[in-house]
Amino acid sequence: MSKQLRVAFFADSYLEVNGVAMTSQRLIGFAKKKGYPFLCIYAGKTTESTHDGSINYLSLKRSRTSITLDEDLAYDPFFQRHTNRVLRAILEFRPHVIHITGLNDVSIMGSYLSWKLNIPMLGSWHTNIHEFAAHRLRKILRFLPGPVVTQIADFAQRQILAGSVLYYKMPKVVLSPNQELVGLLGQGTGRVSRIMSRGVDTEMFSPKKRTVDDGIFRLGFVGRLRAEKNVRMLVELEKELVRAGRNDFKFLIVGEGNERGFLEKHLINAEFKGFLEGEQLSEAYANMDVFVFPSKTDTFGNVTQEAFASGVPAIVTDQGGPKFIVTDNETGFVAKDLRDFVRYTLELMNDPAKLSKMKEIARSHAMSRSWDAVFEGVYDAYETAYEMKRIKPNYR
Repeated sequence: MSKQLRVAFFADSYLEVNGVAMTSQRLIGFAKKKGYPFLCIYAGKTTESTHDGSINYLSLKRSRTSITLDEDLAYDPFFQRHTNRVLRAILEFRPHVIHITGLNDVSIMGSYLSWKLNIPMLGSWHTNIHEFAAHRLRKILRFLPGPVVTQIADFAQRQILAGSVLYYKMPKVVLSPNQELVGLLGQGTGRVSRIMSRGVDTEMFSPKKRTVDDGIFRLGFVGRLRAEKNVRMLVELEKELVRAGRNDFKFLIVGEGNERGFLEKHLINAEFKGFLEGEQLSEAYANMDVFVFPSKTDTFGNVTQEAFASGVPAIVTDQGGPKFIVTDNETGFVAKDLRDFVRYTLELMNDPAKLSKMKEIARSHAMSRSWDAVFEGVYDAYETAYEMKRIKPNYR
C-alpha cells in the first residue's frame, strides 16, 4: 500500500544548513518524484501554505521569543499557537501516518496531533541531543573544577537520554541512522526499531571537481564549528604534524560557528572557507586529500559520505555514527584518540600509493549509497506503522 500512503511530515529542521534538513529535503524530493501525497510542516520565515506537485507545504513562523539552539535553529515556546491551523491542514489532508523528526517545537505538535486524532506515528532520530547538551554544559561550566563539571555533564547526559527514549515510545516505529542507536532505541522503547541510513549525490560530489595540483597536502573538515564537533582537536593535530617534521600541508575548513575565532587564532596553516554550497562545496571537498572529522556526537555524519563521493578517505573518531560508515584501513581509519589521528594522517601523507588506493575505494563505496533505496526503506516503515494501528483515525 506504500504508494497510496499519505504522510504528514513534521520537520524540526528543514530550511537550516545541516544534515537533518538536507535529509528532510531529500525525502520530500523523493516523494515528489514518485508522486506520493505528502504534507510537510516546518518552521519558516512566514506562515503560509503552498503546493508543488504531490507535495503540500505548511510553513509556520516562529515568534520573537524563540530560543536559539544553534546557528540557525531555534525553539519557540509559543509555537503551539499554530495548533489549530495545523489541525485544519491535517483534517483536510487526511494522512495515514504522521512522521516526527525530533523533540523540537514542530515535532512536539506532530506528536500531540497524532495522539489527538489517533493517527499512527513514526519517529526518526537524527540528533544525539543528550551528547550535544553535555558538551555545551562542559563549555559553560569550565570555570568549575574538572571532576565537578564531568559529574554534572554526565548526569545531564543520562537524564536527557532517558527523557528522549521515553518520548520515542510514542511512535509505533522508530528509525535511526546507525546500528548502535537501533539497538538502544529498540530496547529502550520496546517499539519496532529500524535503520534509516543516508545516501549521497555522487554527481554533485566527485573527484572530477578537483581544481588544485600544487603539491600541498590538504586536510579537510566540513561542518559546524562548535564545541560538540570537537574542532579544537584540529589545533592539536597540527602541532603534532609540525613536531613530526611536516610543514607541507594545509587545513581546508568549511563551515561557521563560534569556534571559528579560536581556530583562526591557533591554526597556522589553514584556509577558512566559511559556509559553502553547490559547486563551491563540491570543489572544496574534491580539493581535500584526507577528511578529518573529530566529532564524537554525530549520529551519522553525512559529510563523511560526501567526502567519500569526492574520492577523499576519512579519519573519524570511534564514537558516534561515522565509525559505522568508515571501513577501517580501506575507506579511512577509525581513531581512538589524538595519537591515532596523528599516526593515520602521517601514514597517508607518507604513502601516496596507499592514499591513492583509499581514494578509489572511498569513491566506490559512495557509488553504492542510493538515496532512493534509503527512502524506499522509510516508506516500508510507514506501511509497518500504518498496519500496526488499532484505532481508526479520528478526522471528525
